[in-house]
Amino acid sequence: MTSTIGRLYAAAISVVVFFVAWAVIAAKPWIRSGTAKSDPRLATLQTREIQMEARSLAVQKILDKRWRPYRAALAARKSQLSAQQQLMLASAPAGPTVQVKAIYLAGTVSAAATTRTSPLP
Repeated sequence: MTSTIGRLYAAAISVVVFFVAWAVIAAKPWIRSGTAKSDPRLATLQTREIQMEARSLAVQKILDKRWRPYRAALAARKSQLSAQQQLMLASAPAGPTVQVKAIYLAGTVSAAATTRTSPLP
């Protein structure tokens, strides 16, 4: 086979055949799913999974019960801090006032006039 096109066709067909064979083997058509006996280890694993899920829910309830007072105290503390911060901001003196005056040189503006009052430095 000296033809380049023939070689390309042969390569393409062999790649297609390879992937079709791979798909057929991966599907395992020789194993029937309905007639096979169920594995007792799988049943044991499923019952263990149900038990572990029930235990995890019970532990989660206990943890929620234990953390409830902490969360309430934390929320109260956050509201106290927030009230204290608001009081501090309200009583804080006004920041410095900055004034920039415009200077005209040869018809251009070198700086703009602004006034800014900032509550924080």
